[in-house]
Amino acid sequence: MSAQVVTRFAPSPTGFLHIGGARTALFNWLFARGRGGRFLLRIEDTDRARSTPEATQAILDGLAWLGLDHDGDPVSQFQGAARHAEVALEMLAKGHAYKCFASQDEITAFREEARAAGRSTLYRSPWRDADPATHPDAPHVIRLKAPREGETVIEDQVQGRVTIRNDQLDDMVLLRSDGTPVYMLAVVVDDHDMGVTHVIRGDDHLNNAARQMQIYHAMTWDVPVWAHIPLIHGPDGKKLSKRHGALGVEEYRDMGYPAAGMRNYLARLGWSHGDDEFFTDAQARDWFGLEGIGKSPARLDFKKLENICGQHFAAAADASVLAELDGFLAATGAAPLDGVVRERVAAAMPFLKERAKTFPELLEKAEFAIAARPIVPDEKAAKALTEETRDMLTQLTPHLQNASWNRDELEGVLNGFAEAQGTKFGKLAGPLRAALAGRSATPSVFDMLMVLGRDESVARIANAAGSA
Repeated sequence: MSAQVVTRFAPSPTGFLHIGGARTALFNWLFARGRGGRFLLRIEDTDRARSTPEATQAILDGLAWLGLDHDGDPVSQFQGAARHAEVALEMLAKGHAYKCFASQDEITAFREEARAAGRSTLYRSPWRDADPATHPDAPHVIRLKAPREGETVIEDQVQGRVTIRNDQLDDMVLLRSDGTPVYMLAVVVDDHDMGVTHVIRGDDHLNNAARQMQIYHAMTWDVPVWAHIPLIHGPDGKKLSKRHGALGVEEYRDMGYPAAGMRNYLARLGWSHGDDEFFTDAQARDWFGLEGIGKSPARLDFKKLENICGQHFAAAADASVLAELDGFLAATGAAPLDGVVRERVAAAMPFLKERAKTFPELLEKAEFAIAARPIVPDEKAAKALTEETRDMLTQLTPHLQNASWNRDELEGVLNGFAEAQGTKFGKLAGPLRAALAGRSATPSVFDMLMVLGRDESVARIANAAGSA
């Protein structure tokens, strides 16, 4: 087996990148990247009726958004059909496979008879040991000549030792009567040819491993390390479905979760490193190991996802949040930030990201920086603009025009003005929020003043003071 770790993610392009598939890809990516290995991508597009270029692109887009880069070009399983058939014919030549001429009607009749007699319905082909001289010139499949005695043992890194009696496994078809390879054969050949050392995938494939091992043994190929991970369940403990909400990665992107938070949350979904909940990509790569994966299904918890995303916003560099905000706006078809608006949002980023958990929340807090004059207050903010408070804003305007535009000076001016009016700054804050942002819930008045600058701030306050 290769000394270098090689993992792979092998989705079927029949729809969006499922959240469960994204976690499988992440686990494979972390395991390879943390060991200086290679992470490969294979598109299992043998189902020609359901595989679409659009679905393939959705998978690539989902992986790109999550930041899961793969090594080399994606491999198309369909394009390897000739190689898969070549291996089946090699197994036939070595006596590890055989031609089966049984019709579908004969197989159905066998199973019905076995069921009626209370016997196993596993099909036992009469052609398994037939003399090739007796073979008719007729359509046939090629079946694996599986061992019927003993056991197949899967030493799984997550599930532990799993033993399956060989008499419970049938002689599976390798090549159909039209010469096309089946999925089970294609997976093994591809994994071998790609040099995959560790197969990390959902535990719904656990039984497949026993059958796939028989192909490895027949070809005298190294068997990869198996790690079958539990599936993701909804908050109610039931298998994840549409009733639980978002299933596709692009839905989480469009809801505005930051990619780093999503990676952190997905890594923590079924894997643990002590009590650590929040960690960086570098820590995840260093810490991730198969021994940390639990055997029980993980449950989606949106509150925990939001909490972790909030921590990632707070910890991220301002420029990286702004760049990802650009991507979010583009992905959701919203207008881009440009010119003075972009400059304001960039200047506001240190306090915008402090309490945001998603990009829509961050944009809500940034509304004061994005809005253009005239600022139209919403219903709640408009209530703060009474005749009395508009008069106060009118009187305040010259004080601001003459102030040095730094935070300490502005705090002194506003607190001094409120005191001269026989009130406290809190009484002034409501009208100022309405004037500067048109909202009653905003960032700090001083933060907004600093971002907007003297001219824009004074113009907004003057507009609000003069409103009827």
